[in-house]
Amino acid sequence: MTVRILVVDDHAIVRRGVRSLLESHEGWEVCGEATTGRDAVTQTQRLRPDVVVMDLSLPELNGLDATRQILKTAPGTEVLVLTMHHSEEVARDVLQAGARGYVLKADADESLIAAVESLRQHTPFLTSTVTKLVLDDYVRRAGDAEDSLAVVGATAREREVIQLLAEGQSNKEAAATLGISVKTIEAHRANIMRKLQLHSLSDLVRYAIRNKIVQP
Repeated sequence: MTVRILVVDDHAIVRRGVRSLLESHEGWEVCGEATTGRDAVTQTQRLRPDVVVMDLSLPELNGLDATRQILKTAPGTEVLVLTMHHSEEVARDVLQAGARGYVLKADADESLIAAVESLRQHTPFLTSTVTKLVLDDYVRRAGDAEDSLAVVGATAREREVIQLLAEGQSNKEAAATLGISVKTIEAHRANIMRKLQLHSLSDLVRYAIRNKIVQP
């Protein structure tokens, strides 16, 4: 049976390398590519891939929020995070977002094929490096129920607005990206600033970076 894979990364050279590696495996097909998290969500809904190979640092919608949206609208699709970022915190965030595979780009040659093979059978896959990060984090945070993924007080739509504004989009540009009115964007922006007690765009940018909505 053909395994359909969507590759999501904003660097063309990475997408080409991942595509070449995956399509060297018999019966596997890269059915699409996406360069933003928002495009990844749209293409997943249209193409219904078996596995999405997802970077974390993406424009318009970061990989974590894209993963949440994908798994909400296409629960049968598995998400494999392929990233250069590795820390206990990132590993926790990836798993809490619902991705069941996490591979470092540095380990892709050795682990990517095995990871996709595992996920297509709906079995989680973590490299030994990531497993150690997860275990170390569990030990260090045993009993701590803090959900570091949640942007406290902000809805999923507000997180999208925060990312677009923090990336430098104007209210009009953000409205066009999300397919809503400028007045709605302005209302979201006012609610965000009020709820999160922010006073300027620079405050919003710092908040987005601190809560991993955008990468610095």
